[in-house]
Amino acid sequence: MDQKIIEKIHEIVGETWVVTDTEKVTVYCEDQTEKAVMPKVCTDCVVAKPSSSEEVSEILKYANKNKIPVIARGGGTSLSGAAVAIMPSIIISTERMNKIIEVDETALTVECEAGVTLLQLVELFSKHESLYFPIHPGDEGAQVGGLVAMNAGGVRAVRYGVMRDQVKEIEVVLPTGEIIHFGGKLIKNNAGLDLKNLIIGSEGILGIVTKATLSLKPKDKYTGSLLVSFNDENDAVKSVTEIFKRGIRPLAVEYMEKSSILRAAKDIGMTWPSKEGKVDLYFIVSERKEDDLYDMYETIVGICEENNAADSFVAESTRDQKNILDIRSHVYPSMHDEMVDAIDAAVPISELVKYVNGIAVIAEKYNVEISTIGHIGDGNMHNSILNKGAVKPSNYDELVDEIFSLIIKCNGALTGEHGIGKVRNSKLKFQFSDVELRLMNDIKKIFDPNGILNPGTAI
Repeated sequence: MDQKIIEKIHEIVGETWVVTDTEKVTVYCEDQTEKAVMPKVCTDCVVAKPSSSEEVSEILKYANKNKIPVIARGGGTSLSGAAVAIMPSIIISTERMNKIIEVDETALTVECEAGVTLLQLVELFSKHESLYFPIHPGDEGAQVGGLVAMNAGGVRAVRYGVMRDQVKEIEVVLPTGEIIHFGGKLIKNNAGLDLKNLIIGSEGILGIVTKATLSLKPKDKYTGSLLVSFNDENDAVKSVTEIFKRGIRPLAVEYMEKSSILRAAKDIGMTWPSKEGKVDLYFIVSERKEDDLYDMYETIVGICEENNAADSFVAESTRDQKNILDIRSHVYPSMHDEMVDAIDAAVPISELVKYVNGIAVIAEKYNVEISTIGHIGDGNMHNSILNKGAVKPSNYDELVDEIFSLIIKCNGALTGEHGIGKVRNSKLKFQFSDVELRLMNDIKKIFDPNGILNPGTAI
């Protein structure tokens, strides 16, 4: 990295808060994208750790004037290469911007700086009597700025939606250095174009989120877990659609192949409660009254039995609930040594049977293991392509193209929560027309005329 650039960053944030050592910089140049599909990493970068929006602004003014690429980095939990440096860049780490500014119990909001972690929010509201933040995509090292930029989701999206549904207001620094506020603590706002929601999910290519005001939800007093096993994948999917048709909305509904969940349990020395069937549905239910909780258990199990459920298990104790959640959370880590790619398709609930059957056909056709674990309640299915040593199979390109074609045939989207990043942008042609792609690129040019923000990402 040019010494003049380093000296300027020293001037803006202070020498203490600049990283230039190659070994330390490397940590900031990668994210959690699988090595088999991660783009080639460039470590000729300088890492700046600003403490304020004003310092972020000064960095961007300098970078924009000199046309230096800039990448905003939060917790580095992206799985699509969104935070990977592919050319010499200034990497802005928001880790020092980690203050929770205000909890407004009247407006049901929390205002945070971009570097506040999901863990900070979880710990804060675990002590709160009545409120909590509902979004939990998995890794508690994720930061608020990244959650906004990636439009994070997670298991609770079936009831509460994704990050876009929780963001009331954001502060954004544009590539030109201007500091802008979008949104507010309003229930209705029909003035002008919705620029706030354009920024959310834009993967850091339009501006850098420095603050966010997020919605809080009331806590239910009673929460429980329910497992239902099936011998046939189609019966499991049909049960979910029938549950929703009857107006039942659990906190979360997960679809889990039995082989994957048993592997995860074995990997951490735990026992999965159910040995029956090929797939499990995992329901998290949450209600204000205990009687309502048990009524929901009974109704869900009844619907599943109508659809040929093989077994069911209610986790009544806190320990049983925690064990189930711990095993479910370990599914991804347990496959890491064989993980080539993690595709996270989003398809309409009405198309889930077609999609699940299609994945099975593709796996057999290409003679490859594809593990399917997903947030079935919102149609977000995670298909992990596995191979010994996490080596790309020789037919990888044809395989993923066929999966993406299946997604589109099912009227779906290429990603439900992981994002496009630098891994999937060449595949956008499956989902979007030339006109749509041109509009996206035109919007990028309006926000970022010199193309400095996170080049090669999202579009």
